[in-house]
Amino acid sequence: MPHTETHAPETERALAANARYAATFDRPNLDMPPSRKLAVLACMDARLTVEQVLGLQTGEAHIIRNAGGLATDDAIRSLVISQQLLGTAEVLVIEHTGCGMLTFTDEEVQASIAEATGTHVDLPLQAFTDLEANLRAQVERIRSHPWIKDVPITGAIYEVETGRLRKVD
Repeated sequence: MPHTETHAPETERALAANARYAATFDRPNLDMPPSRKLAVLACMDARLTVEQVLGLQTGEAHIIRNAGGLATDDAIRSLVISQQLLGTAEVLVIEHTGCGMLTFTDEEVQASIAEATGTHVDLPLQAFTDLEANLRAQVERIRSHPWIKDVPITGAIYEVETGRLRKVD
């Protein structure tokens, strides 16, 4: 299905909010490297506002997000750039309770989308069934990459029910 331009009310709302933000913008001189030398890989879930959960301000950390908070090739690419070029010295991986990635299998969704669009695409969605095991696997995948610096890499689960982070060893 080709994409067509349509009315986008939420985009318009976001652009209006940006105009208000820009009118009082007071941070034009922040350094490019994050001041707290922290990189965070987190799920894209809208219930997880990484900056609020971790008490971060603009300019303090790199935030990398995707469905599931997975250490995909692209996430690792971002972490390598974060560390090797911009000096981050710690990685925190955050997954969360109630994650949508726990609710489906790749095969089911791929078949459903292929039926709806008439096109099969070999796109791994990387669903998982065990939150803690998956988090440990992501931490290990980052830790074992040859271009990742030997720095602390910590995994934590954000509890959407309480707002708490729980460190996972």
